[in-house]
Amino acid sequence: MKAIIVFYDTLNRRYLPCYNPKTTTIAPNFTRLSRHSVRFENSYVGSMPCIPARRELHTGRYNFLHREWGPLEPFDDSMPELLKENGIYTHLISDHLHYWEDGGSNYHTRYSSWEIIRGQEGDHWKGQKAEPEIPPVVKVPQKQQGGGTSGLWRYDWVNRQHIQEEEDFPQTKCFDRACEFLEVNHGEDNWLLHLETFDPHEPFYVPKKYLDMYPEEYEGKHFDWPRGAAEETEEEIAHCRRQYQALVTMCDRNLGRILDMMDRYGMWEDTMLIVGTDHGFLLAEHGYWGKNQMPYYNEVAHTPLFIWDPRYREQDVLRQSLVQMIDWMPTLLHYFDTPIPKDVQGSILDGVIQKDEPNREYALYGVFSGHVNITDGDYAYMRAPLPEKVNEVYNYTLEPRHMNSRFSPEEMRTAVLVPPFSFTKGCPVLKVKSKDKYKVGRFGTRLYDLKADPEEKAPIENEEVERRMIRAMIRAMEENDCPREQFERLGL
Repeated sequence: MKAIIVFYDTLNRRYLPCYNPKTTTIAPNFTRLSRHSVRFENSYVGSMPCIPARRELHTGRYNFLHREWGPLEPFDDSMPELLKENGIYTHLISDHLHYWEDGGSNYHTRYSSWEIIRGQEGDHWKGQKAEPEIPPVVKVPQKQQGGGTSGLWRYDWVNRQHIQEEEDFPQTKCFDRACEFLEVNHGEDNWLLHLETFDPHEPFYVPKKYLDMYPEEYEGKHFDWPRGAAEETEEEIAHCRRQYQALVTMCDRNLGRILDMMDRYGMWEDTMLIVGTDHGFLLAEHGYWGKNQMPYYNEVAHTPLFIWDPRYREQDVLRQSLVQMIDWMPTLLHYFDTPIPKDVQGSILDGVIQKDEPNREYALYGVFSGHVNITDGDYAYMRAPLPEKVNEVYNYTLEPRHMNSRFSPEEMRTAVLVPPFSFTKGCPVLKVKSKDKYKVGRFGTRLYDLKADPEEKAPIENEEVERRMIRAMIRAMEENDCPREQFERLGL
C-alpha cells in the first residue's frame, strides 16, 4: 500500500468551488478531486496555528491546552517515525519555512528522507545586507526598527528578487520534486509521501499569469500581505482577495499534476490520497485579516478535506461526520497495518469514509492562551477566560523553544519540574509561566447557531445549548488530561 498527503497551509474552503459554488475562484482540479474522493463537510481544526497542527498530524493528540508552538517532545509518538520503524518508507517534501526554525526543528527528521525548498515568506534565505527595494504598500505587516525594515517583511522582499518565473516559486519546486518522487517510486510498495506547500499562506505572491485570470482595474498601492484589522477601502480589500484567489488557482494547477500522475500510473488502485490544510484565513470577514488575533470563526476553523481510500473506492460522496487533524494519524497507521499508540486521541476514519459513521460528537479546538472552542457541527461555542485569570496559563514541555527562539532565561527562571501527565510516558515536565498572547478577553464568550447563521454574524444566548456545550468541553478537556488551571482560567 502507498499513501500521499498533499498539505496546503491557509486554504479557505469558501474559496473552493466544490465547497462554495458562488465563489469566482478558478479551481477545476479541486472539483476533479472532489469527484474522485470523499469530501468532508465538517472537518475542523484542532490546535492552532501551523506547527501545533503539525504536532497533531504526528501524534494524533491535541496540543494547545498544554503547550504553545514548539518541537516534538521526547515522549511524543510520531506517525512518520512509527511507519518508518515498521518498514514503511516515509518522505517529506516541504517549503514550509517554520520546519527549519527553532520551534519546528525536529519534525522533518522523523521521516526516512526529506527535501527542503527555500524562499517562502520571510525565510532567511538569500544574504543581502542592503535594504531591498520595496514599492509603496497599503500596509506593512512587520514593525520598523532602526530606520530599516525588519523581520519576515524585509527577508520576503530580498527573496522575491530571486523568485521571478513560475519555475522559481517554492510551490512549483515542491510539486516538481513530488512528481520526481512518483516517477521513481510509483512501482514500489509501502511508502508515504508527505508533500507540503506553504501556499496559499500570506504573502499572496503569485506569478502574473495567475493574476491575469482575475482582471481588475486597481491602480492603488501594493497589497498582498494582509494583517490585523481590515481597515482598507473596499477596492483594496477586493484587490487583496484577488491575490489570494490567484494563489489558490496556482495551488489548484499543481494539485492537477499529482492527479495526472495518479491517472498515468494507475495509482488510484493502491494509493491513499489525503488533501487538506491546517486552517483557513479571514479575508476581511468579521473586520479582520488572518487567523489568531480574533475568535476562530469558521473561515479559519472549518476546513476543506478530501480522502481517496483505494480499499473502499468511495468517490463523489459527501460525509457530514465531524473529523479533525488528530484523526489523520491513526487513519494512516491503520491503513499501513501499524499499531496505534494508546495515547492517541484521534479516531480511524474508515467508518466515516465508508458509511459516514460518526466517530465523535464534538470537536475541540483552539490556540494556546486563547479561546477554547467546541462545536457539534450545529453550534460553535467560544469560551473566553475570566478577566482576572487571563494570564494564568503555563507551558508544559521538555523542549522549551518558541517559533524562532529559545525560551529566555527570564522565562526559565519560572520553570518548575512537575509530575507526568498521562501521555508523557512517565516523564516529568517543566511548567513554565506564560501569558495571554491574543487579548481574547475583549471578544468575550460567544455562541453561534451555525445552521441559522453559517457566517457567524450574530452571537446568540441559549442557556440550554450553552450548558450542553460546557459539559462537552469539560469532558473533552478531561480526556486530554488538561492542566487544572485551564479549567480555572475559563471559569469551568
